[in-house]
Amino acid sequence: MLGILFVTAEEAAPFLQTYERGRFDGLTEGDTFHDEQVLVTIIGTGKIKATLRTERLLQTHKLTRLVHAGTCTSLKDELKPGTIVAASQVFEGDRIELAAPTYPRMPLAVIDLNLTTGTLVTQDHTVQDTEEFTYWQRIADFSDMTGYAVAYVAATHGVPCHVTKVVSGHLQQEDPNLRRTLNMAHERLSEYLTGNMEGLLKGVVS
Repeated sequence: MLGILFVTAEEAAPFLQTYERGRFDGLTEGDTFHDEQVLVTIIGTGKIKATLRTERLLQTHKLTRLVHAGTCTSLKDELKPGTIVAASQVFEGDRIELAAPTYPRMPLAVIDLNLTTGTLVTQDHTVQDTEEFTYWQRIADFSDMTGYAVAYVAATHGVPCHVTKVVSGHLQQEDPNLRRTLNMAHERLSEYLTGNMEGLLKGVVS
């Protein structure tokens, strides 16, 4: 069974309203629904929730692979809002001393080579200044608040994890049409997941 892990109900809403004619609609944070092929859950924001809920999920359900879906923030100007990206590696970005960084990078399998791939940094803290921002730009392509936690827990259980995100904005850039941009990004993510469900189930999207 394929597990699809969203971060928030808002991100998941368009997918839940369309998948299986809305059979999963109404899912809220911490809930899990499934049919014979797909399990969907909403883990909530932040690494702690992501870690605990992914651990519980994998202890209680036999899943063959995970797709961690949601939004991410671009660190590169060329990654526009609405772009679907796949993380080819992820690292934890909250315990780093900029002068002497030490962190484990986790390589991730990419099952859709048509997507833009890159390095994901997962961090709960807010980037404070230009120096820190340019630091992250040099070593990562996009950021989120949950990807590393989900991927790490999946690895401890020997379950393949694919992080597939949609760009919802750029770090340190204000969006005057933020609500419209987010709605567009969530719809785009839903379209990608529903349109490629067969490939996601097989583990190869062509």
